[in-house]
Amino acid sequence: MYFALCFLVFAAGYLLSLVTISIGYHRGLAHGAVRLHPLVRRLVIVGGNWITGLDPKAWVVMHRLHHEHSDTPHDPHSPTNCGLLGIFREQLRSYKRAIVGLSRGKARYTQHAHGLDFPVNPLNTAGLWFLPYLLHGLVGVAIGVTTGAWLLGFAYVVGMLSHPLQGGIVNALGHAAGPRNFDTDDNSRNNFWAALLILGEGFQNNHHRYPASAKFSFKASEIDLGWAVCLLGDALHLWSIERALVLPKPGAVDVAPAPERPRLAA
Repeated sequence: MYFALCFLVFAAGYLLSLVTISIGYHRGLAHGAVRLHPLVRRLVIVGGNWITGLDPKAWVVMHRLHHEHSDTPHDPHSPTNCGLLGIFREQLRSYKRAIVGLSRGKARYTQHAHGLDFPVNPLNTAGLWFLPYLLHGLVGVAIGVTTGAWLLGFAYVVGMLSHPLQGGIVNALGHAAGPRNFDTDDNSRNNFWAALLILGEGFQNNHHRYPASAKFSFKASEIDLGWAVCLLGDALHLWSIERALVLPKPGAVDVAPAPERPRLAA
Protein backbone atom coordinates (compact mmCIF):
# COMPACT_ATOMS: atom_id res chain seq x y z
CA MET A 1 0.00 0.00 0.00
CA TYR A 2 2.84 2.39 0.86
CA PHE A 3 4.58 1.87 -2.49
CA ALA A 4 1.26 2.28 -4.28
CA LEU A 5 0.75 5.61 -2.50
CA CYS A 6 4.27 6.71 -3.48
CA PHE A 7 3.52 5.84 -7.09
CA LEU A 8 0.24 7.77 -7.02
CA VAL A 9 1.96 10.86 -5.59
CA PHE A 10 4.69 10.61 -8.21
CA ALA A 11 2.10 10.17 -10.97
CA ALA A 12 0.09 13.17 -9.76
CA GLY A 13 3.15 15.43 -9.76
CA TYR A 14 4.33 14.01 -13.07
CA LEU A 15 0.97 14.64 -14.74
CA LEU A 16 0.53 18.12 -13.26
CA SER A 17 3.93 19.17 -14.58
CA LEU A 18 3.37 17.47 -17.93
CA VAL A 19 -0.14 18.85 -18.51
CA THR A 20 1.13 22.35 -17.70
CA ILE A 21 3.81 21.98 -20.37
CA SER A 22 2.09 19.83 -23.00
CA ILE A 23 -1.32 21.52 -22.93
CA GLY A 24 -0.56 24.94 -21.42
CA TYR A 25 2.82 25.84 -22.86
CA HIS A 26 2.90 23.70 -26.00
CA ARG A 27 -0.55 23.18 -27.48
CA GLY A 28 -1.84 26.41 -25.95
CA LEU A 29 0.74 29.22 -25.85
CA ALA A 30 3.19 27.99 -28.50
CA HIS A 31 0.82 26.87 -31.27
CA GLY A 32 -2.68 28.04 -30.38
CA ALA A 33 -4.01 24.54 -31.05
CA VAL A 34 -6.12 24.96 -27.93
CA ARG A 35 -7.44 28.28 -26.67
CA LEU A 36 -6.98 28.44 -22.93
CA HIS A 37 -9.80 29.93 -20.89
CA PRO A 38 -8.54 33.36 -19.69
CA LEU A 39 -8.37 32.20 -16.08
CA VAL A 40 -6.51 29.02 -17.02
CA ARG A 41 -4.18 31.01 -19.27
CA ARG A 42 -3.42 33.35 -16.38
CA LEU A 43 -2.77 30.39 -14.10
CA VAL A 44 -0.37 28.90 -16.65
CA ILE A 45 1.47 32.19 -17.14
CA VAL A 46 1.76 33.07 -13.44
CA GLY A 47 1.90 29.62 -11.88
CA GLY A 48 3.54 27.57 -14.61
CA ASN A 49 7.03 28.60 -13.59
CA TRP A 50 6.33 27.56 -9.98
CA ILE A 51 4.86 24.22 -11.04
CA THR A 52 7.51 23.19 -13.56
CA GLY A 53 10.50 25.39 -12.77
CA LEU A 54 10.43 26.58 -16.40
CA ASP A 55 9.56 30.05 -17.66
CA PRO A 56 6.57 29.87 -20.05
CA LYS A 57 7.73 32.64 -22.38
CA ALA A 58 11.29 31.31 -22.70
CA TRP A 59 10.01 27.76 -23.20
CA VAL A 60 7.62 28.79 -25.98
CA VAL A 61 10.21 30.91 -27.79
CA MET A 62 12.77 28.10 -27.60
CA HIS A 63 10.19 25.68 -28.96
CA ARG A 64 9.29 27.98 -31.85
CA LEU A 65 12.99 28.25 -32.68
CA HIS A 66 13.13 24.47 -32.71
CA HIS A 67 10.36 24.34 -35.32
CA GLU A 68 11.93 27.01 -37.50
CA HIS A 69 15.39 25.43 -37.45
CA SER A 70 14.53 21.78 -36.80
CA ASP A 71 17.61 19.53 -36.97
CA THR A 72 19.80 22.24 -38.48
CA PRO A 73 22.83 23.76 -36.74
CA HIS A 74 20.53 26.49 -35.37
CA ASP A 75 18.12 24.06 -33.69
CA PRO A 76 18.24 24.74 -29.90
CA HIS A 77 17.99 21.01 -29.13
CA SER A 78 18.61 18.38 -31.78
CA PRO A 79 20.44 15.06 -31.43
CA THR A 80 21.89 15.82 -34.87
CA ASN A 81 23.99 18.53 -33.22
CA CYS A 82 24.73 17.15 -29.76
CA GLY A 83 23.92 13.43 -29.76
CA LEU A 84 21.25 11.64 -27.75
CA LEU A 85 22.92 12.05 -24.37
CA GLY A 86 23.91 15.65 -25.08
CA ILE A 87 20.25 16.68 -25.38
CA PHE A 88 19.81 17.28 -21.65
CA ARG A 89 22.72 19.71 -21.46
CA GLU A 90 21.89 21.39 -24.76
CA GLN A 91 18.23 22.06 -23.94
CA LEU A 92 19.27 23.62 -20.62
CA ARG A 93 21.83 25.86 -22.29
CA SER A 94 19.35 26.92 -24.98
CA TYR A 95 16.69 27.64 -22.36
CA LYS A 96 19.09 29.91 -20.49
CA ARG A 97 20.01 31.71 -23.71
CA ALA A 98 16.30 32.25 -24.44
CA ILE A 99 15.77 33.87 -21.02
CA VAL A 100 18.78 36.16 -21.47
CA GLY A 101 17.86 36.97 -25.08
CA LEU A 102 14.28 37.88 -24.19
CA SER A 103 15.38 39.92 -21.16
CA ARG A 104 17.82 41.90 -23.32
CA GLY A 105 15.39 42.30 -26.21
CA LYS A 106 17.46 40.39 -28.75
CA ALA A 107 15.62 40.12 -32.06
CA ARG A 108 16.45 36.43 -32.52
CA TYR A 109 14.19 35.73 -29.54
CA THR A 110 11.68 38.58 -29.46
CA GLN A 111 10.59 37.91 -33.06
CA HIS A 112 9.30 34.53 -31.89
CA ALA A 113 7.36 35.96 -28.96
CA HIS A 114 4.26 36.99 -30.93
CA GLY A 115 1.07 36.44 -28.97
CA LEU A 116 2.96 36.25 -25.69
CA ASP A 117 1.67 39.41 -24.04
CA PHE A 118 3.53 38.85 -20.78
CA PRO A 119 7.13 39.28 -19.65
CA VAL A 120 9.71 36.73 -18.59
CA ASN A 121 8.83 35.64 -15.06
CA PRO A 122 10.47 37.93 -12.46
CA LEU A 123 11.98 34.86 -10.80
CA ASN A 124 14.23 34.50 -13.84
CA THR A 125 15.08 38.14 -14.44
CA ALA A 126 15.99 38.58 -10.76
CA GLY A 127 18.22 35.50 -10.63
CA LEU A 128 15.78 33.62 -8.40
CA TRP A 129 15.19 30.77 -10.85
CA PHE A 130 16.00 28.22 -8.13
CA LEU A 131 13.04 29.11 -5.88
CA PRO A 132 10.51 26.71 -7.50
CA TYR A 133 13.01 23.86 -7.17
CA LEU A 134 13.72 24.85 -3.56
CA LEU A 135 10.00 25.01 -2.82
CA HIS A 136 9.34 21.52 -4.17
CA GLY A 137 12.37 20.23 -2.32
CA LEU A 138 11.14 21.72 0.95
CA VAL A 139 7.69 20.21 0.43
CA GLY A 140 9.33 16.83 -0.09
CA VAL A 141 11.40 17.24 3.07
CA ALA A 142 8.33 18.36 5.01
CA ILE A 143 6.50 15.21 3.92
CA GLY A 144 9.42 13.08 5.08
CA VAL A 145 9.86 14.88 8.43
CA THR A 146 6.18 14.97 9.38
CA THR A 147 5.27 11.46 8.28
CA GLY A 148 8.55 9.58 8.23
CA ALA A 149 7.67 8.58 4.68
CA TRP A 150 10.82 9.80 2.96
CA LEU A 151 10.16 7.80 -0.17
CA LEU A 152 6.80 9.56 -0.45
CA GLY A 153 8.50 12.95 -0.24
CA PHE A 154 11.06 11.86 -2.83
CA ALA A 155 8.27 10.67 -5.14
CA TYR A 156 6.64 14.10 -4.90
CA VAL A 157 9.83 15.97 -5.79
CA VAL A 158 10.76 13.68 -8.69
CA GLY A 159 7.24 13.83 -10.12
CA MET A 160 6.95 17.61 -9.95
CA LEU A 161 10.43 18.26 -11.37
CA SER A 162 10.32 15.61 -14.07
CA HIS A 163 10.06 17.84 -17.13
CA PRO A 164 13.79 18.01 -18.02
CA LEU A 165 13.64 14.22 -18.40
CA GLN A 166 10.34 14.35 -20.28
CA GLY A 167 11.64 17.02 -22.64
CA GLY A 168 14.96 15.24 -23.13
CA ILE A 169 13.27 11.98 -24.11
CA VAL A 170 11.03 13.72 -26.64
CA ASN A 171 13.79 15.91 -28.08
CA ALA A 172 16.14 12.94 -28.42
CA LEU A 173 14.03 9.93 -29.42
CA GLY A 174 11.46 12.03 -31.29
CA HIS A 175 14.23 13.05 -33.69
CA ALA A 176 16.25 9.85 -33.80
CA ALA A 177 14.17 6.68 -33.44
CA GLY A 178 10.84 5.68 -34.94
CA PRO A 179 8.84 5.66 -38.19
CA ARG A 180 7.70 8.65 -40.22
CA ASN A 181 4.23 9.28 -41.60
CA PHE A 182 5.26 12.44 -43.45
CA ASP A 183 8.28 13.45 -45.52
CA THR A 184 9.22 16.56 -43.55
CA ASP A 185 12.45 18.52 -44.05
CA ASP A 186 13.84 17.41 -40.67
CA ASN A 187 14.61 14.18 -38.84
CA SER A 188 11.38 14.13 -36.82
CA ARG A 189 10.13 10.65 -35.92
CA ASN A 190 7.13 9.07 -34.26
CA ASN A 191 8.42 7.29 -31.17
CA PHE A 192 5.64 5.18 -29.66
CA TRP A 193 7.14 4.82 -26.18
CA ALA A 194 8.06 8.49 -25.82
CA ALA A 195 4.52 9.37 -26.90
CA LEU A 196 2.94 6.88 -24.49
CA LEU A 197 4.89 8.22 -21.51
CA ILE A 198 4.67 11.91 -22.43
CA LEU A 199 1.08 12.61 -23.52
CA GLY A 200 1.61 12.07 -27.23
CA GLU A 201 4.62 14.40 -27.46
CA GLY A 202 6.75 11.62 -28.95
CA PHE A 203 4.81 11.78 -32.22
CA GLN A 204 7.20 14.45 -33.44
CA ASN A 205 6.88 13.68 -37.15
CA ASN A 206 3.11 14.15 -37.03
CA HIS A 207 3.52 17.30 -34.95
CA HIS A 208 6.13 18.83 -37.23
CA ARG A 209 3.87 18.22 -40.22
CA TYR A 210 0.83 19.76 -38.50
CA PRO A 211 2.14 21.90 -35.62
CA ALA A 212 -1.18 23.74 -35.17
CA SER A 213 -3.07 20.51 -34.49
CA ALA A 214 -4.02 19.70 -30.91
CA LYS A 215 -4.07 16.01 -31.84
CA PHE A 216 -0.61 14.52 -32.35
CA SER A 217 -1.63 11.00 -33.36
CA PHE A 218 -2.45 10.09 -36.98
CA LYS A 219 -2.87 6.32 -37.16
CA ALA A 220 -5.21 4.18 -35.06
CA SER A 221 -2.16 2.46 -33.54
CA GLU A 222 -0.78 5.79 -32.25
CA ILE A 223 -1.89 6.53 -28.69
CA ASP A 224 -2.01 10.25 -27.85
CA LEU A 225 -3.11 10.58 -24.23
CA GLY A 226 -2.61 14.33 -24.54
CA TRP A 227 -5.50 14.40 -27.01
CA ALA A 228 -7.66 12.71 -24.35
CA VAL A 229 -6.66 15.48 -21.92
CA CYS A 230 -7.54 18.06 -24.58
CA LEU A 231 -11.00 16.54 -24.99
CA LEU A 232 -11.56 16.38 -21.23
CA GLY A 233 -10.50 19.99 -20.71
CA ASP A 234 -12.65 21.08 -23.63
CA ALA A 235 -15.67 19.33 -22.08
CA LEU A 236 -14.95 21.06 -18.75
CA HIS A 237 -14.54 24.44 -20.56
CA LEU A 238 -10.96 24.82 -19.29
CA TRP A 239 -9.94 25.42 -22.89
CA SER A 240 -11.36 24.97 -26.36
CA ILE A 241 -9.84 22.89 -29.14
CA GLU A 242 -9.11 25.21 -32.04
CA ARG A 243 -7.61 22.85 -34.61
CA ALA A 244 -7.20 19.09 -34.83
CA LEU A 245 -6.30 16.46 -37.38
CA VAL A 246 -9.36 14.99 -39.06
CA LEU A 247 -9.70 12.21 -41.61
CA PRO A 248 -12.31 13.32 -44.17
CA LYS A 249 -11.70 10.25 -46.38
CA PRO A 250 -9.89 6.94 -45.85
CA GLY A 251 -6.17 7.54 -46.15
CA ALA A 252 -6.55 11.32 -46.39
CA VAL A 253 -5.62 13.90 -43.79
CA ASP A 254 -6.42 17.54 -43.31
CA VAL A 255 -6.54 20.11 -40.54
CA ALA A 256 -9.86 21.68 -39.72
CA PRO A 257 -11.16 23.94 -36.95
CA ALA A 258 -13.05 22.34 -34.11
CA PRO A 259 -16.78 23.08 -33.82
CA GLU A 260 -17.73 26.35 -32.18
CA ARG A 261 -19.04 26.17 -28.64
CA PRO A 262 -20.08 28.67 -25.96
CA ARG A 263 -17.17 30.11 -24.02
CA LEU A 264 -16.98 31.12 -20.37
CA ALA A 265 -16.36 34.75 -19.62
CA ALA A 266 -13.10 35.67 -17.93
